[in-house]
Amino acid sequence: MKENTDETSAEVVAESVNDTLDRDQRVEKHARNHILTAMGIGLFPLPIIDMVALVGVQLDMIRTIANEYHVPFRRDLGKSVITTLLGGFVPVALGGTLASLIKCIPLVGQSAGAVTMPVVAGAATYAISRVFIQHFESGGTFLDMDPAKVKVHFAEQFEKGKKVASDLKKEGKASPAN
Repeated sequence: MKENTDETSAEVVAESVNDTLDRDQRVEKHARNHILTAMGIGLFPLPIIDMVALVGVQLDMIRTIANEYHVPFRRDLGKSVITTLLGGFVPVALGGTLASLIKCIPLVGQSAGAVTMPVVAGAATYAISRVFIQHFESGGTFLDMDPAKVKVHFAEQFEKGKKVASDLKKEGKASPAN
């Protein structure tokens, strides 16, 4: 009887590990797809509208990640966290807003915005994904998310995100489909 119980316990543990690995792969795929979408929005030629669309993509990413961790999605709290993280992180907020507004300048501004905005949008989306993944991994919910406590982590992930976005941009240029 004990041997049967041990086998059942081992099967449950193995199944749980596999479920976690599958979830981790799905979460990474969702994050990557949203980062790519955010980078595409960075190419959108109309200033400010691109920022609104970017927040929409980031909210959808957070919703998708929350679903994977079985955390009820709260749009209002997700939007609040995004706004606080980006607004409190002055270089990101200024960089994104300036990259968006610079598109108003004919030709030069549109070219500069097309170079700058995709990387900023991708990096910010990457950083937001990392913050929420870490928070949900630790058992957190939207109700106990404190943006002030994750600002340092967000800043670190934003720096990593710039490289991730640049690498994805290079991959897209190297792709035969593009």
